[in-house]
Amino acid sequence: MSNENLTFFETLVYGHQPCEIWTNGTEGALYQLGNTVLMLGYMGGSGTFGAIYIYCCLAPGFLCHALWGWISVCGLDVFTWNLLLILLCLLQLCHLVFRLHQDSFPSEEFRTLYTTVYLPLGVPLPVFKEVAGACENRVLSLSIEETYALEGKTPINQLSLLLSGRIRVSLEGQFLHYIFPYQFLDSPEWESLRPTEEGNFQVTLTAEMDCRYISWPRRKLYVLLAKERYIARLFSVMLGNDIADKLYSLNDKLFARSGVRLDIRLPSLYHVLAPPSTGESGAGAAEPRAPGNPAAPPLQTHPERNPPNSRVPHRQPWPSDGELPSGEDSTSLILEDFADLTGSFMEYGRDSPPGGHPTPFQRSWAPLAPTDTPKL
Repeated sequence: MSNENLTFFETLVYGHQPCEIWTNGTEGALYQLGNTVLMLGYMGGSGTFGAIYIYCCLAPGFLCHALWGWISVCGLDVFTWNLLLILLCLLQLCHLVFRLHQDSFPSEEFRTLYTTVYLPLGVPLPVFKEVAGACENRVLSLSIEETYALEGKTPINQLSLLLSGRIRVSLEGQFLHYIFPYQFLDSPEWESLRPTEEGNFQVTLTAEMDCRYISWPRRKLYVLLAKERYIARLFSVMLGNDIADKLYSLNDKLFARSGVRLDIRLPSLYHVLAPPSTGESGAGAAEPRAPGNPAAPPLQTHPERNPPNSRVPHRQPWPSDGELPSGEDSTSLILEDFADLTGSFMEYGRDSPPGGHPTPFQRSWAPLAPTDTPKL
């Protein structure tokens, strides 16, 4: 077969002199060791650490081949190509280590924070790195009974997120609610001020156990929110959800004496929580009309509770915080009046004659009907 009529494939197969004599010797220990290391290297995985393992094995394998080409074969091309492959493996190793360092977390607490709070929201890791960088990747601590803020004294100059422990919130010694892990410590204070305003805490925050938290300086965080719109929306959602949780925790404190849970969203509860106006107070203290006046039927009362000649005592306006007796707070007084008021409504409804006209009190006030809201 002439070489002129051969195709390219046939040239590769038949266009060279066949090996007539095979050598029985080996190429040396360096050549065999290099191939063994290469075989082990190609057994690595496909992840980041698998790629690091592969390149860590390829570099010594190519080094063995380079030494074999320099010492045994005395071929400059063999040595040069293997040396180039060694350099490429080292560059790939440096790139993988750099990426691994970028994807790492400053501490295990930041890793837990990302997987618990930010990852369910779909926040990319580089964005979380930027958020964590705004707090300088520092985790602060509070010991037992150490105060984070004092009412009327501590300025609002930061925003903090609790990582572990529990914080007790109180006002003038009265317990309000708890702050649990992955909740903001001062979200209401943060939302109450504009960027140019200054203010102090109105509540006291005390650690009930050893606590760990991160804190963003106020001005530095404002600069980040103004620069990154995505981070600003993220904090808006997180702060709104946190404030709603705090409101619901306050709602859990509103209980009637009968144990029925009240809902702060009830429109009728607003009339109980709000102080009475001047006109309504005067109307409540006025004498009932004479029975002979047909324009307005008399207010019917229970004969055993209110004798005919007795006056209904006028309920005084709500006392101020300074006038409250010791051991009582405004919440307890509100609940006592609410329980009395609901009882009077039930009794008055039973005493009203069937088919009678509604009284002015019934026309001006909505019925107070506490609802048993589900536990949040």
